[in-house]
Amino acid sequence: MTPFPKSSQRSKAWLLLKMRIAIIPARGGSKRIPRKNIREFHGKPMIAWSIQAALNSGCFDRVIVSTDCREIGQVSRDFGAETPFIRPPELSDDFTPTAPVIAHAINSIEKDNFKVKIVCCIYATAPLIQPSDLKLGLDVMHGGDWKFAFSGTVFDYPVYRSFERDLDGSIRMLFPQHYKVRSQDLPEVWHDAGQFYWGKPDSWRNSDPIFAPHSTVVPLPGWRVQDIDSEEDWKKAEIIARIIMSEQPEELK
Repeated sequence: MTPFPKSSQRSKAWLLLKMRIAIIPARGGSKRIPRKNIREFHGKPMIAWSIQAALNSGCFDRVIVSTDCREIGQVSRDFGAETPFIRPPELSDDFTPTAPVIAHAINSIEKDNFKVKIVCCIYATAPLIQPSDLKLGLDVMHGGDWKFAFSGTVFDYPVYRSFERDLDGSIRMLFPQHYKVRSQDLPEVWHDAGQFYWGKPDSWRNSDPIFAPHSTVVPLPGWRVQDIDSEEDWKKAEIIARIIMSEQPEELK
């Protein structure tokens, strides 16, 4: 990874370089878990795990945090990321999709005469992410003509056995046609791991759908995947993190 030069040091050759960029969206104002992006997780602010995985992967010329929050920005810089712009309010509410946020970051970077070759969106709340996962994702992108390559894993229970529970307590199978099919004969079903999304710049700009035939999955083991949307999720992730950290070299902790 080439170090990012100061403005006075930028050569013409550098400005023409097509760069590999990590963008970590991290707005302020989390409601379900207050200050989630910078709350301490296993000894570090939550976002620090994503930043350091990106830096340690060697995949990126720049690691950038897109935020509307000065506190998040300072924490991000403390752990080695850049915050070259402030995310505008219209891209910082509860309902803003990820793609416009990444597109805004790409456009902001390229306004400064840098060219972006490939982008990886890394979620700020992905403390279980590993540098090797990011490297694998980049290899997968280069291995085919994909618009996106994103982290995913297999459901640990057959979704075709799932059911709904009505208000009166009765249940209804979602896939009754599979009632008599043996679980080992049911199709394997995957889901988004919610960690990272490699993509081409124009795919982000155009808001192309990620879950489509022009995308592929970067397989992760199910035990290393955990959404963090509640306090219970947080506790589960901390248990997994302790296991991962006990097996890692000291310099990666």
